[in-house]
Amino acid sequence: MSALAVFLIAIGIADAVSRITRVAWVVPVTAPVVVVACAALSGLWHPGDIALMVIAAAASVGWVVLGARAERSGAHQGAPLAVFALPLTTLILLSGWGSDVGGLVGKWTDWVDLPGTTEVTPDKLLMVVGVALLQFITGNQLVRLVLGSVGAVKPEGQPQPSDRLKGGRLLGPMERILILGLGLAGQLAAATAVVAAKSIIRFPEINAQKARENGNIGIDDVTEYFLVGSFASWIIALGGLALAN
Repeated sequence: MSALAVFLIAIGIADAVSRITRVAWVVPVTAPVVVVACAALSGLWHPGDIALMVIAAAASVGWVVLGARAERSGAHQGAPLAVFALPLTTLILLSGWGSDVGGLVGKWTDWVDLPGTTEVTPDKLLMVVGVALLQFITGNQLVRLVLGSVGAVKPEGQPQPSDRLKGGRLLGPMERILILGLGLAGQLAAATAVVAAKSIIRFPEINAQKARENGNIGIDDVTEYFLVGSFASWIIALGGLALAN
């Protein structure tokens, strides 16, 4: 599933670039450039690879454009989610067209002696990089889109449930990358402990909130925000773990 890994890397890097520049055309250009660069470095230039890379490039552009529009307007939250899910499914179903990762990435994997990479193939290495990038800014974007699509986020300018739960945008990626790392290390029990610990720590904070403290944001809104956001975040981490394994 080398093309899927390239797709995840492309949107991960493009989303990171979107946080450091306000130039409108840079991010949509970054995504397909990353796809081409990854394909070149990985030796993915067979006919089947090219077809898959076209899908990955088009989908990555659609993701960043529609995601930015949804973030600005607070509407059409389902469109970028569909542009993420449909290409991901398509690239998995058509993964038989792709070839094994080679090129400079394959040579580097054979040459380097990183701890724990003795039995890691170039294909798996590329996928691990892709799912790791997914856990950061792209993961936060996916969680926000899910929250917006179920109405757990208020229109811009109104009090938000997230106002009562500080640190979520930082804790989310940290939690996901920790779950992913523990899962890759074969410590699934420790990963479930992370999930349980978050719930134990956060729920007293949620229960302490009062509706009158934050406009018309009540405890039910905060609880819904926490539960939907947490489950979406965990699904992203566990989905990435499934792909990496």
